[in-house]
Amino acid sequence: MQSESQIPIAAATKRRFAVSLAVFYSAFFAVLGTHMPFFPVWLKAIGVDAAWIGIINALPAITRFTTLPQVTAFAEKRHAIRAGIMVSALATAIGFSVVGLQQQPLALFVIYALTCMMWTPTMPLTDAYALRGVARYGLDYGPLRLWGSAAFAAGSLACGYLVDVIAPRELIWVIVAWAVVAVLASLLLQPLDDLRRRTPERPAGKPLLRDAGFWAVIASAALIQSSHIAFYTFSAIDWQLHGISGLTIAVLWTLGVMAEIVVFALSPRFSLHPSTLMAIGGVIAVLRWIVTASEPPLVLLAIAQLGHGFSFGMTILGTMNLLVQRVPSHQIARGQGYYAACNGLLGAATSIASGAIYARIGDGVYYVMAAMAAAGAILIWSARHRLTAQPQSEASGG
Repeated sequence: MQSESQIPIAAATKRRFAVSLAVFYSAFFAVLGTHMPFFPVWLKAIGVDAAWIGIINALPAITRFTTLPQVTAFAEKRHAIRAGIMVSALATAIGFSVVGLQQQPLALFVIYALTCMMWTPTMPLTDAYALRGVARYGLDYGPLRLWGSAAFAAGSLACGYLVDVIAPRELIWVIVAWAVVAVLASLLLQPLDDLRRRTPERPAGKPLLRDAGFWAVIASAALIQSSHIAFYTFSAIDWQLHGISGLTIAVLWTLGVMAEIVVFALSPRFSLHPSTLMAIGGVIAVLRWIVTASEPPLVLLAIAQLGHGFSFGMTILGTMNLLVQRVPSHQIARGQGYYAACNGLLGAATSIASGAIYARIGDGVYYVMAAMAAAGAILIWSARHRLTAQPQSEASGG
């Protein structure tokens, strides 16, 4: 039993972990909040055409299923998840700085590809670090993750304001500035217990890939999340063509993220099974993309944006909860890597295809995204009975 002097120390350790993780999530998602809606705008401003924009924006997804699994597996094998986050953040800041000096599509493609090789592992490594801390300290993932969403909204709003103030060709340096902040925030992350002291060495990887339930989770998540790709890539460009200002675009993005924050904040109260949460997210995504494809008035578009709290937020909550249930802690980074790889494989194909589809039929691309989300919802719903079975335990070895 702990002595009274030990209890405050344990509470302080738990609080330091939560605060440092929230700070890093905030910095990392501020990068995403400026990059995701406005990197395509920067590409267009320096003269890159729609087809190249689709190809270049596919690179993060491509690296998720090529180099990312190797990076996460290496970090886990070396028991260096926290160090991996720090190295990844530093390499990302350097990479975006070099990207900002490029203008030719081929040079952008090469430099951005190298940057993405180190950038894309940051999210699964951070989630693996977070889920280990959640298990270690008895925390809830949603309230920790919501700080990232809040920073995404703030970064998007700030960049949306800058779109109307500075030349679009300078937007890349806003992304670089936030990447530097993320490097500094990574230095605050707290060490966690060394699993080598608590778990024997086990063969890693194969058991996860033999788990049909694990495949159902990551495939369904990939379908639903990849249905957002066309929106991420072309919404800002499309809305500008319809006369919507940069600040209004940022507000529309922020509405979705605010809804996401509410979902994360309320997540400890959710009693539905995680597979049901994912199915709900997929259904809302279908409705959201159908509305967006119809070129709705601004008010209806804003309502559709609020659906992001479900289409993205509820889907990721269900996914993370299912991964915690089915993946042992000593394989959590590897599980996150497989999840990101599956997401990346489908996301890359979707990004490339959406560029070609958007060039031909414009907003009609959202109907294709609706079909993807429907497939993900159907898949996870059909697998719900398998996913309520006894999950893997720490002692099972995966």
